[in-house]
Amino acid sequence: MATMTVIATTAVPDHLRGALTRWMTEPMPGLYVGTLSARVRTELWTAVAASINDGAAILLHPDANEQGFTIHTAGQRRRIPIDFDGLTLIALNPAEPDDESAKP
Repeated sequence: MATMTVIATTAVPDHLRGALTRWMTEPMPGLYVGTLSARVRTELWTAVAASINDGAAILLHPDANEQGFTIHTAGQRRRIPIDFDGLTLIALNPAEPDDESAKP
């Protein structure tokens, strides 16, 4: 059964954006929304994760859990999903301070 799927991307290659728009609508840059089967969703996410390079992406789709959805991430992100007793929470990983800002 097809379900609503959301993929948000940052700094991904153009060919990946093209592949996503074949299956999903892009209502704003980097945000893709569509109704996909589990098989298509898995294949798209595999392509995203394999081509992410220096970019980042996050996938949200409905699931049978307490929150009603599951989150998958690829690439380097400041916000990292963590499992806390069965709930997915987002931990903020602060940016590394550069040498100039660390000096008094």
